[in-house]
Amino acid sequence: MKKTLTITAVVGSLASAISMAVTPTGDNFNDTGDILARSKKHADIEYDIMVQRATQAAIYYMPAVAQVDFIKATVRAGGGYDTVNFVSKPFGANKGFLTANDTTAYAWGSISTKKGAMVVEVPPMTDKIDYFGSFISAWHVPMVDVGSKGVDEGKGGKYLFLPPDYDGKHGTADELGAKGYLIVPNMDGHDASFSFRPTLLNGATHAEAGDHAKGIKIYSLEEAIKGKADPTEYLDMTELPYDCLPYYNMTFIEDINDVVQNNPIREKDRAIYSMLQSIGIKKGEEFKPTPIQKKAALEGLELAYSYMQKKFTTEGETVAPLWVKDGKKLSEWSFWNFGPQAQLGFPFEDGEEILIDKRAASYFYVTFLPAKLGGATFYLTGLRDSDGNMLNGEDTYKLNVPADVPAKDFWSAIVYNMETKNFNRGNERVGASTKDLDKMVKNEDGSVDVYYAPNLDKVPEGYKANWVTTESATNANEWFFLFRLYRPETKDWFKTWMLNDVENISKKK
Repeated sequence: MKKTLTITAVVGSLASAISMAVTPTGDNFNDTGDILARSKKHADIEYDIMVQRATQAAIYYMPAVAQVDFIKATVRAGGGYDTVNFVSKPFGANKGFLTANDTTAYAWGSISTKKGAMVVEVPPMTDKIDYFGSFISAWHVPMVDVGSKGVDEGKGGKYLFLPPDYDGKHGTADELGAKGYLIVPNMDGHDASFSFRPTLLNGATHAEAGDHAKGIKIYSLEEAIKGKADPTEYLDMTELPYDCLPYYNMTFIEDINDVVQNNPIREKDRAIYSMLQSIGIKKGEEFKPTPIQKKAALEGLELAYSYMQKKFTTEGETVAPLWVKDGKKLSEWSFWNFGPQAQLGFPFEDGEEILIDKRAASYFYVTFLPAKLGGATFYLTGLRDSDGNMLNGEDTYKLNVPADVPAKDFWSAIVYNMETKNFNRGNERVGASTKDLDKMVKNEDGSVDVYYAPNLDKVPEGYKANWVTTESATNANEWFFLFRLYRPETKDWFKTWMLNDVENISKKK
């Protein structure tokens, strides 16, 4: 009887195993292929693994690195956590910021809840200034939007950031919400940053936007409970060379280390964190990589950059054609290919999967995506001319902008450096926009021709406002466009209107 039961159990076990199998295994499943002998050809396997892990770490931590670079740039400029940065005129080429625009007087800063809950008080909109912007987490996930399109609906508010390990010392989240605080959701780290774009109303100036930024206050919840908070520090960045760009050298690996040291290790990040020790990163320990770790890290970073760059320039990956009919492209202009992430609030997660590549490919060139993507702006990306060739820094191009651009506020066409995804360095002017129209020579139909050239040596007399240089103070002169429509007239404006392609006029001489 016992023997029969045993056989039955074994048969049942085999049947269960067969029912679970989904991939058939061939008869040669035990063929080693001389793996031992082949493995000996890898002379420096530890180094190779370091390179691989540095590559994957760079791709995985890319959004967090972009966030921590805001903090480090503020520190270099003389501020730190809890500093409110502002400008009283739009950004220029002295600012290092991924694909920022040159038409806005931003306000931005960072906080940390490492020592306790923090409050960022956003001023209400006025008849002059309204804010459009977001708070992002340590992992660059937009947590909440502000301003008339945000949670405070333009009334302003006290946004409360509770640390992941908040102990309820000052009351529960519900109790604090009942006291008027706007609880910021999804704080899964200690660091957070904000960037607010002022919308100018009723003839407001950029200087007034700068003054409005001084209404932002930052203090701890404990200070608020006690009724006495230290004054907020404000830093006028108008003339300071602020640079928060990620650079693919050892500072990138240092940034990853800062993310690890300044924030808790989330459950979802444990596997990738365990790999960081190969390149010298371990929580609670000083970052002192060996020379060989540095070499491997730099090689891995180069591979990561190459991978992201390929995704950026490969049609249908990071960006995709906007105007398509019956499967055929009608234009070389592209849109940001976020897929459903825009509607989900950009978590870059899908069920059980973290969309590592898609997330990195996005934050490779943009920052501060909103929690709710509205109709405030639309961005067209221009990588190629009308013949389908990539834009280059040697030829001269012409962009005809029609008089009827469907933007209620204005349009802008800015040059960005392909290497850094930032303004071209050393230029007084980085793009053209509606604000230049009164100085530009117009065509009979009201359109304007804007010329983008490697230098401005051959600008016809009177046409200075129609010309923009693509030259960079660095050796990297390859570039691309972002054409922005501020407040498109309708949600489906692109169904009845199309922007002309960029023409390479050097090739047509």
